[in-house]
Amino acid sequence: MSTNGLIRANTLGRSPLATGAQPAHAELTDIADGGLTCVPGLTAAAVATGVKPDDALDLALILADGPRPWTAAGVFTRNAAAAAPVELCRARLAKRRAARAIVINSGNANALTGEQGRRDALAMAERAEARCGGPALVLSTGVIGEPLPIERVLDGIDRAASSSPSSARGAELSQAILTTDTYPKVHATVVELTDAGTTVTVGGVAKGSGMIHPDMATMLAVIGTDAPLGGDAADELLRSAVDASFHEISVDGDTSTNDTVLLLARAPNDRCGPLTDGADMERLARAITHVARSLAEQIVFDGEGASRVLEVRVEGAGTRGEAKKVADSVCRSALVKTALAGGDPNWGRIVSAAGAADVPLDPDAIELRIEGHAVYSRGAVGTVSEDVLRAAFSARRVQISLDLGRAKPGPES
Repeated sequence: MSTNGLIRANTLGRSPLATGAQPAHAELTDIADGGLTCVPGLTAAAVATGVKPDDALDLALILADGPRPWTAAGVFTRNAAAAAPVELCRARLAKRRAARAIVINSGNANALTGEQGRRDALAMAERAEARCGGPALVLSTGVIGEPLPIERVLDGIDRAASSSPSSARGAELSQAILTTDTYPKVHATVVELTDAGTTVTVGGVAKGSGMIHPDMATMLAVIGTDAPLGGDAADELLRSAVDASFHEISVDGDTSTNDTVLLLARAPNDRCGPLTDGADMERLARAITHVARSLAEQIVFDGEGASRVLEVRVEGAGTRGEAKKVADSVCRSALVKTALAGGDPNWGRIVSAAGAADVPLDPDAIELRIEGHAVYSRGAVGTVSEDVLRAAFSARRVQISLDLGRAKPGPES
């Protein structure tokens, strides 16, 4: 059993994600500089409300067109101190998996703000519905524990709604939701649906830099597609994509109060029924996961204080759950992080961290590779030179593979 692409960030400096790599699946074609508003039917607008200093954009409005609201699904923080917007979105999606508008404010998280915070989140949703139609969802990000300047925010919703939201304003959207980020996070791809004889678009936008750790953290993401989906299918596709992306990244080991990932998809209608099980659904699932993974990697590369990214691939565990525990233990290890920050290929720290994961592990059965170089295999130390390993461990992105050597993988967990 393997769990691949467990990407964790480390310390010191900043480095943006290298772009340009094409997706692995032939039916996907990435859109250069594409984001959420590449999806036909999704538009956006952004304004400055004064919550952030220096007239910076700090409120975004996302609108879904058409005669009916779009299908919506959400995955939220597991932090027990969830913010008011998270509580509101959870409650609304539990009653109806649909959205016409999404309001995102940055600079203030509306978290740990008590009953007043809950009233403010509801007021934001109701104002968006009054201006754009409903239902509406609300996301917030920024400083925790400060009252939301609700009148400024409500005025911002009014101005955004009347400022001609369009597909051309995706860059404003991506800027308006940032907090400690150093650059926007966007991605879009076109997927060919061969059974339906058409193509659809999947696009997304995200923010996140610090307080990043499974399960998610102080990050927000909205992914959209013009593929027609029902509520159950949208929920299943989103959860699968999040498990393979946002749930597999860490920067500092902290989770937050506001992290949210939403999926918007066109609602099925009489002319276009919902996608169901089949090859097209599998292709769409790969496209949504592809966009989610790109956004997640961009968050990791923008991690607060990050200079290098460590990708951990664990194989040979009894279950996927065991593999994730080992990868998580390696990536949370302070000693592994300091070694990576210093470009020091001290692989013994990696094995030690794996052994602390409370997962069955036989030192004489495991194999560890750093950038493909076998440094430890079945009880024997490799012969790779120190210079080669140091060069590999000093790259911006470092991949290690750890095979636990279990003879027969067990069931998924």
